[in-house]
Amino acid sequence: MMNRTTTFFSAVIMGILFLAKPVSAGYLNCGTHVIQDGQRGGPGKYEVSKKCGRPTEQFGNTWVYDFPGQTKKILRFNDAGQLISVDG
Repeated sequence: MMNRTTTFFSAVIMGILFLAKPVSAGYLNCGTHVIQDGQRGGPGKYEVSKKCGRPTEQFGNTWVYDFPGQTKKILRFNDAGQLISVDG
């Protein structure tokens, strides 16, 4: 039987988990660098190209990196050039 304190803390934890923003798992390994999305003021196109080189393919604000031994990664940038997502 749960007492009031346990019930209260269980409700608080469930509320926090319900309201928590999902953690983004989008990332790209570039040698010793990791480019990750979901960061406030995330990396821009210049920083990504400096760390990862030129993309394999580029379609405006969408860049594709296809490094050997890695899953193809699709990077999307906003109009200001900041990274908004890494998929793949």
